[in-house]
Formats: sequence, C-alpha cells, structure tokens
Amino acid sequence: MNIETVERQGKEYVLVPREQYNQFLEDAEMLRDIREFREAKTINEETYPGEVVNRLILNEESPIRVYRDHRGLTQQQLADKCGIQRAYLAEIETGRKSGSVKTLKAIAAALDVDLTSIS
Repeated sequence: MNIETVERQGKEYVLVPREQYNQFLEDAEMLRDIREFREAKTINEETYPGEVVNRLILNEESPIRVYRDHRGLTQQQLADKCGIQRAYLAEIETGRKSGSVKTLKAIAAALDVDLTSIS
C-alpha cells in the first residue's frame, strides 16, 4: 500500500492514491451493509420472499390472496378459520366487497399479518 503522511496546522493527514481511497470507500460501504444485515436478522419480524413482495407491489394483487397463497391456504380453509363463507371471502379478495372491520381483523389474524397489510 502506497501511503504518505503530511502534517498541516498541527494535524497529521494520510495521503493515499485515489484508487486505494475509492477501495476504502467501497469496503466501508460493504461493512455498513453487513452490519445492517446482521441487525436486521436480530429483529423478530417475518420476512417474505421476493415473489410475495412482487405480487403485492408490482402486480398490485389482492393482499389477502397473496398472503393466503403464501400461507398455503385455500379460500375455503381461510374462510373456515375466519368463520365466514367462502363466497364472501372471494368477494373481498376480488374487491367486489370491502368486508367489515370485524371480518378484516379475523382475516388478518388468520393470516398472521397486521390489519394494515391487507386493507
């Protein structure tokens, strides 16, 4: 490593070639990313595969259907868990009906997601 030191106004500075300086910046960014990744792993939150995120954000699919599929539930199974009719769940999933707050809370609980995630 080609390093030179310089003193100016009572402070010592280290001079390195631009290429090495740029590498230091890249390495520092990588270390920040590693630290953030490790911190994120300690948070006890569920993460979702890219497919789920893409369906929710890019495809703008019904969140209830996306989470239901992710949990491996049929409409009938989810409806049974919520105590509602399958046809009613289908109407909520497709947006033909909005569903009551009570029903949406039951669906969110059955899917183990926040109410805001499905509404």
